[in-house]
Amino acid sequence: MKYVVSGKPSDGPVSRYLNRPISTRITRLILRITTKVTPNQVTVVTFILGVFAGLLYLITNPIIAGVMVQISSIIDGVDGEIARALKKESKYGAFIDSICDRIVDASIIIGISIYILRNAKVPVEILFLVSLLALFGSVLVSYVRAKTSQLLGSDIVAIERVNMATRDVRLFIIFVGSVLGFLFETLVILAIITYVQVILKVITAGRLYKTASAAQDVEIITQTNEVEVAEVLKSVKK
Repeated sequence: MKYVVSGKPSDGPVSRYLNRPISTRITRLILRITTKVTPNQVTVVTFILGVFAGLLYLITNPIIAGVMVQISSIIDGVDGEIARALKKESKYGAFIDSICDRIVDASIIIGISIYILRNAKVPVEILFLVSLLALFGSVLVSYVRAKTSQLLGSDIVAIERVNMATRDVRLFIIFVGSVLGFLFETLVILAIITYVQVILKVITAGRLYKTASAAQDVEIITQTNEVEVAEVLKSVKK
């Protein structure tokens, strides 16, 4: 049986052009071997790889850790692809995947911060501030996305175009920064782009919400006028 393996409309640029071409091949290979694997099992494997990538910053060369970060980012797409291919998508699975992603993000940023603390001449206060901003910014990006989904419903598609700091982009920046040896600069970039994305999404969400509210008000007024016209016609007929 041939399964349809695909990405998501909300994929960021790195996921769309780099990760998905690789992860979809991995997914097809898995489904050719067995269809008994579940999306949640793949989520657990991805979670372990991601946490391990964070730990690698403490025990080995950051280049190896950075490569592992990118590998975990690629594998992170497999669980969703399997879920869509086998028609096993669930809100609970997405919930678990989101929690695991946040833990992995935190472990990677904490691992990088400890490596910098041990090996770079960066003032502790500045490192602490930048690390916190990068960590909270990464969490805020996902939090704001979830809240805008609740606020706008299907209109969130328009907000997904603001994707300069999606998770695939953040992990790719960490990968590149680790390979090139610019770890502190990587945290600075993460701190900047995450908050810029949050601000842009909040502004965009506000604009779309006002537009939707205005359209809803017009619809209510139109329906009210139609009812009034119908009542007038009824009275005339009488």
